[in-house]
Amino acid sequence: MFTGGSLIIGSAARTDLLGASRTEELARAQYRSLRRMATLPDATPVYPTHGAGSFCSAPPGAARITTIGAEKTANALLAAPDEDAFTRQLLASLGSYPAYFGRLAEVNRRGPALISGIPGLAPLTPAALRSLAGRDGQVIDVRPVADFATGHIPGAVSIALREQFATWLGWLLPSDVPLAFVLAPGQDPAEVAWQALKIGYEDLTGQLAGGMAAWQADGGPVEHTELVSADHLDGRAILAVRRAGEYQSGHVPGAVHIELGDLPARMQAAPAAAVVMCGHGELAMTAASLLQRAGHHGLAVLAGGARDWAAATSRPLQEGP
Repeated sequence: MFTGGSLIIGSAARTDLLGASRTEELARAQYRSLRRMATLPDATPVYPTHGAGSFCSAPPGAARITTIGAEKTANALLAAPDEDAFTRQLLASLGSYPAYFGRLAEVNRRGPALISGIPGLAPLTPAALRSLAGRDGQVIDVRPVADFATGHIPGAVSIALREQFATWLGWLLPSDVPLAFVLAPGQDPAEVAWQALKIGYEDLTGQLAGGMAAWQADGGPVEHTELVSADHLDGRAILAVRRAGEYQSGHVPGAVHIELGDLPARMQAAPAAAVVMCGHGELAMTAASLLQRAGHHGLAVLAGGARDWAAATSRPLQEGP
């Protein structure tokens, strides 16, 4: 059975993406859908639309295929005694999701701009990049974490180029300002452009020609961000920026938690001179770049995550809020 956005592995797909006014109504409709599915034979295979890590799903997970019987055994939502209990349980499981989800419905309704060829990024001189930044444009540095740490343009936002690039671009940056990019040698400007275009970011001014070497040769200022290992935190405050469910599954004791998606609105809650951490370092560097741009000093980024800290210190992670 192809269950689409209804029954998923271990839970049910979220019902809040059309807005808070319809969330409970759709959760109750979800309950009725799942009850009908549960009457199918236990051996019925289930193929959900949403897989592991999708923001459209309530929980993360590794499997992609299940059966009705397996879900009746293991899916807590199918065990809910009634519609009210199901609705409370589903709504409590809903985490955050990217801000651009709310914008794309209208973009999709209108239809995006037509693309007639392979997209790319026009070359920009250092002077052109400085001019763009002075006109409220945004500079996005897509280089790996270690490259950004070594030296970057002041005010640039670090969003490393990987599968999740579009997610964090759309979550953290406005869609109505010109964007310029800093790439590392060998990174594909077409990949950057495709990921931006597919979530409605069309004002792509270009990329810094020659990269950071050209910027520095032109006398451009450079900022640095300290990278630290898990065994060299030296008692500093820790800011954890992973999503709530990931944080609750295991974090360094005493860490302050602010989801990366919430950070722009909660800058003042971030501890001073903190070590910023996530699971591997990419989200932490994004957070550090946002904080640096807002005037925070003395920041560092953990090269790794909470489990690296536990391994390095032989201390247990804390679970829960």
